[in-house]
Amino acid sequence: MIDRIKEEFKKRFGGDAEIFVAPGRVNLIGEHTDYNLGFVLPGAIDKAIYLGIKPNGAMNARIYSIDYDTEMSLDLDGDNPERQWAKYIFGVVQEMRKRGAVVEGFDCVFGGDVPLGAGLSSSAALESVFGFALNEIYGCGFSRADLARIGQMTEHNYVGVRCGIMDQFASLFGKDGQVIKLDCRSLEFEMVPFAPVGMRLVLIDTMVKHSLASSEYNVRREQCEEGVNIVAGHVPGVTSLRDITIDMLDRFKGEMSNVVYRRCAFVINENQRLLDGCEALRMNDYEVFGHKMYGSHDGLSNEYQVSCRELDFIVGVARKHTGVLGARMMGGGFGGCVISLVNDDAYAGYINDVQSKFKAEFGVSPRVIDVVIGDGARQIQ
Repeated sequence: MIDRIKEEFKKRFGGDAEIFVAPGRVNLIGEHTDYNLGFVLPGAIDKAIYLGIKPNGAMNARIYSIDYDTEMSLDLDGDNPERQWAKYIFGVVQEMRKRGAVVEGFDCVFGGDVPLGAGLSSSAALESVFGFALNEIYGCGFSRADLARIGQMTEHNYVGVRCGIMDQFASLFGKDGQVIKLDCRSLEFEMVPFAPVGMRLVLIDTMVKHSLASSEYNVRREQCEEGVNIVAGHVPGVTSLRDITIDMLDRFKGEMSNVVYRRCAFVINENQRLLDGCEALRMNDYEVFGHKMYGSHDGLSNEYQVSCRELDFIVGVARKHTGVLGARMMGGGFGGCVISLVNDDAYAGYINDVQSKFKAEFGVSPRVIDVVIGDGARQIQ
């Protein structure tokens, strides 16, 4: 990809470009906890967006996308573009300028190998690689945390997605052999070792996205807020589920519906699963960590009710393989991927079993995506 970007840049714009890269991400555990100000455990992966870029002395950007085989000129002083992928680039420039940066025109070529539609945050990788590159070539002085917020605000203000900050944070702060325990309330983070020997991470993509996802996401947020409001009416200082223990929730269970109770209980338990899982990783105990992954899926399916038949089916197959240490749905739910931690010697049998049984049940073959935890955004020398 890097060689192709260099060749395309020279052919289209002349001269040599500086090369930057920012990866996609996985989240090992901690789902639907971010907007409840809890913890998440993402890691950057070995799938990324690559960018060749050079200032052009103008006030427009000339951009070629390898993946879409499209070249366009983007007026950096103009309106938000209609083309979806261009919104991410335009938004990053505008958010950097809002913070006082002088960002002028540039020529660039970008492309990547982050599988689209698999929940690996190709959009955050795109924002991160442009933010990181422009910060370097124009000497803006932003920290990686600043760039994560710039990417998040790009989604909010130019793409129309009210996302959290996890995806951008993982893309910018990722480290080879480590995952990030991120506190979504304070944005404090800690690097936790993740370097399993004789094991690998693999994603099984159901290739489906049910229409329930967006509407039910908002419903879950409202249900969690309802539970928080009930407890906050009795306990001073409670502002989110992060402030509530299971004992506290149980004390006021009678004032909330069973559904609201289950939603809140899941989030509280998921935060604890993540903390316990991090301790297991520090002890190099991947069997315990895998058990926490299964627990996460059970909670997401039964208490939070954001799974679907396809996701539950894959996790059910995983449970029958002793070489699969853990598996769970990853992402917002109602489709997408199952992330599994698998012993190397069990990998082939597991994949063959999942593919054949899934196709027999649903008529399509799931996509298999192997991932390795890797480094975050950087310049390629």
